[in-house]
Amino acid sequence: MNVKIITDSAADLPKEIIEQYKIDVIPLRVYSEDEKEYFDGETLDSKTLFNEMRNGKVFKTSLPSYEHIYNTFIKYAKENTTCIYIAFSSELSGTYQSTTMVKNEIGEEYPNVDLEIFDTKSASIGQGLIAVNAAKLALSGATKDEIIHSIENSIQTIEHIFTVDDLQYLVRGGRLSKVAGLVGNLLNIKPNLHVEEGKLVPLEKVRGSKKVVKRMLEIMESRGTNLSNQIIGISHGDDLNKAIEIRNAMTEAFGCKEFVINSIGSAIGAHAGPGTLAIFFMNENK
Repeated sequence: MNVKIITDSAADLPKEIIEQYKIDVIPLRVYSEDEKEYFDGETLDSKTLFNEMRNGKVFKTSLPSYEHIYNTFIKYAKENTTCIYIAFSSELSGTYQSTTMVKNEIGEEYPNVDLEIFDTKSASIGQGLIAVNAAKLALSGATKDEIIHSIENSIQTIEHIFTVDDLQYLVRGGRLSKVAGLVGNLLNIKPNLHVEEGKLVPLEKVRGSKKVVKRMLEIMESRGTNLSNQIIGISHGDDLNKAIEIRNAMTEAFGCKEFVINSIGSAIGAHAGPGTLAIFFMNENK
């Protein structure tokens, strides 16, 4: 590899994909109500988190620790390794800003540090797909400039379409008013949301789980291009059966062949809650 690809745990990549493409992952932090600190994917898995949330516990999240960022960056600076860091959206976390500050600090000690940091304006496997596509190129021997060009294109074309099973978790996170959450749950309203310029933006409201999944596929069909020849991402809030169901529907409808499927991690899951379903794909015409 000419270039090392680094990302953070908000990318929600499966461990086998991380190992296959030799991606370094810096964990975000998650805090329980008693202020106990966890590292996303290392000391707290999402299944445990979701079970606790179903029992009424509330979690907060924070950007990666200074030590995790510094230790990762300084290791490669000492080795003179060219690195690209693919960061969680700056509109949803301070991770991009924090990693940029650490890079500048390391640059004072190692002026020739070769590290590029990208604000993906993405989250979950949307961010993860950008990292995977970059890592594939790195493993194939692509140059730094070729990989950067691919990343810039991916940031412009990645699509996120997702829904949540229970609106109370968006209420807890301040994304939805208490009244709207109560009424929505009573009426079985399932919102479809997407990511626009790095922000979570409501797209439409649909009544019933079956209808909302159908609408997600319709949106994918209208926005997606060349779907059968790209990697499709699917993340879920502890509901693998629902993820497999929508994967099969994509295969039948669009001929999709390659997927990255994983549970949402603890950092994203603390805000989205169990039962969340999200799909990610590239739109060449965005």
